[in-house]
Amino acid sequence: MDGVATAPGAGTVLNALATGRGSAFAIDVETEATVTLAADAETVTGEIVGAPDADTRLIERCVEQVVERFGDGEGGTVATDSEVPMAAGLKSSSAAANATVLATLDALGVEVVDSEGDVDAEAISKTDACRIGVEAARDVGVTITGAFDDASASMLGGVVVTDNTDDELLVRETRDWDVLVWTPPERAYSADADVDRCGRIEDMADLVAELALDGRFGEAMTVNGLAYSAALDFDTDPAVEAMPHAAGVSLSGTGPSVVAVGNKDALSAVADRWRERDGTLLETTTRTTGAHIK
Repeated sequence: MDGVATAPGAGTVLNALATGRGSAFAIDVETEATVTLAADAETVTGEIVGAPDADTRLIERCVEQVVERFGDGEGGTVATDSEVPMAAGLKSSSAAANATVLATLDALGVEVVDSEGDVDAEAISKTDACRIGVEAARDVGVTITGAFDDASASMLGGVVVTDNTDDELLVRETRDWDVLVWTPPERAYSADADVDRCGRIEDMADLVAELALDGRFGEAMTVNGLAYSAALDFDTDPAVEAMPHAAGVSLSGTGPSVVAVGNKDALSAVADRWRERDGTLLETTTRTTGAHIK
């Protein structure tokens, strides 16, 4: 009973910490999950390739929840191998959860369909599969908001706007952007973010949500980035450097990465500036397709 699936990371349009509404877009870096189930295995054991000391509770819980719904008590192993850096604001947890959920469904032979319409009892929609990973993330405490925005962007591809309080998908569109990501050497964990301080920018987050719901994702990103950089005490200089050239630029998630989108030629000027900074630079594109079983 084996299954393999992949899911992309994502960048932030609107962080959901202040109001519960969020927006994110898929980027072309992936996490792959491999799941092996056995009827005689009593537990689920996880591994993150290249990070032997990393916390595996999320991917283990994803397997357990899928088995609880569609299986018959199987245990086994799950391993993830990722291009998405952890604790960098690029939705590594959402990508790992989505890939693991789909790989487990694959191992159990459960059909995954695109639509949330009339789904057979033995099948599941991609959006509902996404919700399994979100619930697992809440169970193990790796997210504050539930990250349904990040998880939906990763699972479905494109740009999404969501209400994370109800795990409701409000908007899904596509944008063909080139993407530039600068990640400083330090890391930041979503669960450690100062929620009370983020709550003080609620009015700005509402404005960002209005822009995103109107399809003005680039402008929404930039306003979000400035507001949350201030709230979470990140330097705004990288974003200011990008503003003359990018369609949008934002702190991604709770940081520390800064992500800029737009035209590759225009973003080259941003890349030249960001290469002078300590850390790493990633050049990629948006993804209009999301997670899938291999």
